[in-house]
Amino acid sequence: MDTIDGMRTFAAVATAGSFTAAAKKLGISTNLASKYVARLEDRLGVRLMNRTTRSLSLTEVGQAYFARCQQLLDDLEDLESAVQHVQTAPRGTLTVTAPQTFGEMYLTGLIAAFLEEQPGLSVDLTLTDRFVDLVDEGFDLAIRIGVLEDSSLIARRLADNRIVACAAPAYLARAGKPARPEDLKDHACIIDTNVRSPTRWPFRVDGARQMIPVEGRFHVNSSRAVRDLVLEGVGVGLCPAYAVGPDVGAGRLTVILGEFCAMDVAVHAVYPHNRYLAPKVRSFVDFLADRFGPTPVWERF
Repeated sequence: MDTIDGMRTFAAVATAGSFTAAAKKLGISTNLASKYVARLEDRLGVRLMNRTTRSLSLTEVGQAYFARCQQLLDDLEDLESAVQHVQTAPRGTLTVTAPQTFGEMYLTGLIAAFLEEQPGLSVDLTLTDRFVDLVDEGFDLAIRIGVLEDSSLIARRLADNRIVACAAPAYLARAGKPARPEDLKDHACIIDTNVRSPTRWPFRVDGARQMIPVEGRFHVNSSRAVRDLVLEGVGVGLCPAYAVGPDVGAGRLTVILGEFCAMDVAVHAVYPHNRYLAPKVRSFVDFLADRFGPTPVWERF
């Protein structure tokens, strides 16, 4: 074990809060991670961590060492990025996180095509709808859809994405088509609990953005599940265009109240601020922007 391996493992364990989680992130066994930290402690002649069968915590010395250790590792990553910047072929492992539905519908196929173009790269993709801290969890970049709130990250807009109200033709034939947003009070609405205001839908009415109250008996925390329920004729759904665009184009779903649409939650690539952007990150972001194009496939209906 060299010192850098020990420092990387120690920092990963301190960040993750456990040897098991850190080992998984580093791609090594839990026993090896524990051995690396123990050897680092032996080399330094101090105990960096207090370990019990149920908990792990940094000692006072460990806390001070972690702060300096993390800075040195960040500087080393900057140095490696600067060297890699002069290379024409990206290499290494690119760690990416993205929302579940969007990743399943669009990213996995694009990543497969990207890897065909980049034989020196591999991709570790994590699909989750929770907010991921890129720095603390060690991701190279994230695909985020919606309002960006973390100003410490660099963001590049990749594609437009509207939020649209839609329903199946069979449902509209049975329940009628709402003419204005306030008509939704008479309709069965499928509630996506993943969004910020699940029972108040945004529309532009008479030139002003309004939050229209809606009700429904079916609540679910997935835009893909909302889309599936709408397809079954259960009710009206408020869905991102990327989830329902193909169905609208094929006539399986109908956009309603389109002239009142008040939300565009763009697709962005975000990544930590570094002086040198690693070629693997730059090439992937450029690839996605090119493939999505000025009008992504889900916006063409």
